[in-house]
Amino acid sequence: MLLSIIIPAWNEEKLLPGTLTAIQSAASLALAPAGIRSELIVCDNNSTDHTAAVAVAAGAKVVFEPINQIGRARNTGATVATGEWILFVDADSTPSPELFADLAVALQDPGILGGGSLLHMPLDTRGARTALAIWHFISTRCRYAAGSFLFVRTAAFRESGGFDPAFFAGEELFLSKKLKTLARRDGQEFVILTKHPMPTSPRKLQMHHPWHHLGWLLKTILTGGRTLKRRESCGIWYDGQR
Repeated sequence: MLLSIIIPAWNEEKLLPGTLTAIQSAASLALAPAGIRSELIVCDNNSTDHTAAVAVAAGAKVVFEPINQIGRARNTGATVATGEWILFVDADSTPSPELFADLAVALQDPGILGGGSLLHMPLDTRGARTALAIWHFISTRCRYAAGSFLFVRTAAFRESGGFDPAFFAGEELFLSKKLKTLARRDGQEFVILTKHPMPTSPRKLQMHHPWHHLGWLLKTILTGGRTLKRRESCGIWYDGQR
């Protein structure tokens, strides 16, 4: 079995090395013993720093996406994937061997079409911790995968059409919904791994006050999600802060 690990990266030269090292270590310790090979694909999403060079130095295959949009970057990375499974990991995340061991079990289960993982962030404010707890409740109850860790059978990903480029944020929720529909049709499941939450950067929660996130969420709800389709309304993710 081959797993294609895809990392979308926009000006991530600082955090990408740690992510690549963590992925390679976890794959060696947890995937290889289970007979699962992996290929590493980094999509350089029009970076102006040394993101691409960092990826090449780590032995990753690098593809380029000129339009700065994370869903497009993930889709572009997937175009060169050759594995039976695809795993999307964000460039500021460091999956552990324990999480990859859980992933290996899921990949070998014919009853699973795809899924995600809970997240672990070192948060120092009550508001940020509450926001993460709310997301975990939604993720496990509704089986929505965070875009920072989403795995899926390649055939199902291609059938679903991938991440919808109409969305600048929340694209993983809409993809999760499509994949859950395919899973029900085929008598499979879309699962959320909960035992070993994936360590990921809390930078967006720290750079923007929780009330900023709440205000954006309320605006999104009140506009029926139209803000998700406007780059200027999704500045939390596209302001370039790193």
